[in-house]
Amino acid sequence: MTLKISISGVRGIYGESLTAEIVKKFGVAYARFINGGTVLVGTDTRRSGPQVKEALFRGLRFDGRAKIIDVGCLPTPTVQVLARSLNADGAVIVTASHNPAPWNGLKFVRPDGIFLPEDEAQKLLALYERVSPEDLARTAEGRLAVQTDLEAGRVHLEKIQRISAVDLLRRSGLKVVVDTCCGAGAVLTKKLLDNLGVRYLQVNGEPDLEKCSRPLEPTATHIAELGEKVKKFGADIGFAQDPDADRLAIVDETGRAIGEDYTLCLAADYLLSRLRSGQLRGQNKICTNLSTTRLIDAVAAKYGAEVVRTKIGEVNVSLAMKSTGAVAGGEGNGGIMLPAVGWGRDSLAGITLILQYLAESQRKVSELVDGLPKYVMHKTKIDCASARQADELLEKVKTKYAAEKLDLQDGVKVLFTDGNWLHVRASNTEPVIRIIAEAETLERAKALTGL
Repeated sequence: MTLKISISGVRGIYGESLTAEIVKKFGVAYARFINGGTVLVGTDTRRSGPQVKEALFRGLRFDGRAKIIDVGCLPTPTVQVLARSLNADGAVIVTASHNPAPWNGLKFVRPDGIFLPEDEAQKLLALYERVSPEDLARTAEGRLAVQTDLEAGRVHLEKIQRISAVDLLRRSGLKVVVDTCCGAGAVLTKKLLDNLGVRYLQVNGEPDLEKCSRPLEPTATHIAELGEKVKKFGADIGFAQDPDADRLAIVDETGRAIGEDYTLCLAADYLLSRLRSGQLRGQNKICTNLSTTRLIDAVAAKYGAEVVRTKIGEVNVSLAMKSTGAVAGGEGNGGIMLPAVGWGRDSLAGITLILQYLAESQRKVSELVDGLPKYVMHKTKIDCASARQADELLEKVKTKYAAEKLDLQDGVKVLFTDGNWLHVRASNTEPVIRIIAEAETLERAKALTGL
């Protein structure tokens, strides 16, 4: 049975590897972590959500001090925005992201709406390990006192509305197909599109993850059905979310999935153009991680902008945006991060930005994509039995490429003079070493990953 406990949170198959006792223990630990303050709790649409939430509530209320506000089924970025906007002491999101429907998990959020960085996550894990049988016995006592706010999602929509050109979008005549994955975005994304005034068709719109007609991760190979819907509906664009609606994939007007890397690149192109024209405030910087496509560098170069690279992990990008005042950030998995709205990956803000780009430019998605340079990424991994084995491989890579420019923030990233790159790092969540390379051709990228 698989249970993943890491600095990124906890995930497992509920009722098997992820039990009510484990969830309660994390609830106790997080209540102590926030010193009995106010905590928001949101969920995605997994059928185990109510059971996990009940166990979490009991853990959080073990000593009667924590105040719980149940915000219901909401996207991960919405809960992050709410933590910051409602002055909570923290938040917990019940979700397993793009893992299959039987899985569930917990993500932990700080008061500023950012996930726990490594030092704070390690503190939480230490508190989890110290939860005693006596603590757990207290979780079964008394009635649960939980406040609910099932309209809290409006706060997120209002923030997006304030940075939206709604009149332009309503006049644009844009047609959209959105695949909400039967997930946490199913209801709120519909409200967003209603607010923006575009014509749209929603697929996988029932908020029950087990009814989703496609694999849950919105990769190009998984959203072929969306491409067919776009062509049949005569839409200008198709959007696909994952179950907790933090990631966004795009299909162009021909039904072609453009690849998750282009989500951030198109949003950055639009945002940097608005920054240069004075329509947007912020530093002329885009933050992203080491494994994101070099295409983002090409986009930034158009505007004289700086790309700030971080270690892998959304929290690292969030912290970099906050410290540098960057206009935006994101990851190559379809994650767009817009500080004007929140510090997390936000598919709803991403949908709004891309639609505004289309409306203002009056260009098609395919034209915007085809106007950018073309690079090919190849990803592979090898089993890794120990930290020693990982260290030995990383040293081998450093030695082999000692004459090249190296970035050692997270494993070893080799930056070749022709712009191609190779990134080798130990996974945070699996006993594997991840190897990624990007080049002008697939053959060259594959050759680089051969080490």
